[in-house]
Amino acid sequence: MNIMLNEQLLEIEQPLSIKALLEQLGHDQPGCALAINQTIIPHTDWATYHVQDGDDILLFQAIAGG
Repeated sequence: MNIMLNEQLLEIEQPLSIKALLEQLGHDQPGCALAINQTIIPHTDWATYHVQDGDDILLFQAIAGG
């Protein structure tokens, strides 16, 4: 299945949870936020939310500001 992660095409063998995908790619640092198909996915759902073929994922570092 094919997904987009930060505008890069990735091919993965099977549906993975967001948590498993990020661990596999080495992107599991604290302070990250993630949107799939322009919808923010809460960090509490990352272990149970599975990516699907064609998903467009945006992973970014959350920055506090004022």
